[in-house]
Amino acid sequence: MPTYDYECSSCGHTFEASQKMSDKHLEECPKCKHKVKRLISSGAGIIFKGSGFYATDYRKQAKKVPAKPGGSCPHSNKDGCGGCPHVG
Repeated sequence: MPTYDYECSSCGHTFEASQKMSDKHLEECPKCKHKVKRLISSGAGIIFKGSGFYATDYRKQAKKVPAKPGGSCPHSNKDGCGGCPHVG
C-alpha cells in the first residue's frame, strides 16, 4: 500500500497514512480535527541491487562455433581458436 503525506491547514501538523489507492483522501487532522490536505510527494525511489538485470541475468549466451582445423583467430593469432566466431 502506498504511503501518503498530509498536512493540517490549521495547526500545521504533518503525518503519513498508508492507504489503498482507491481509498478516499483523509479530511481530518488527528490532533486538532481541522481540515487536512494531501501533499504531493516524490514517492519511493527505485533501488537497483545486485550485478545487473538484463546484462547478466537474462541475456542469451553467445553461440560457440567450432574452429576449423588449421584456421587462425584474428584476435589472438593462435591456431584453432574454438570459441571465436571468426574461425568457423
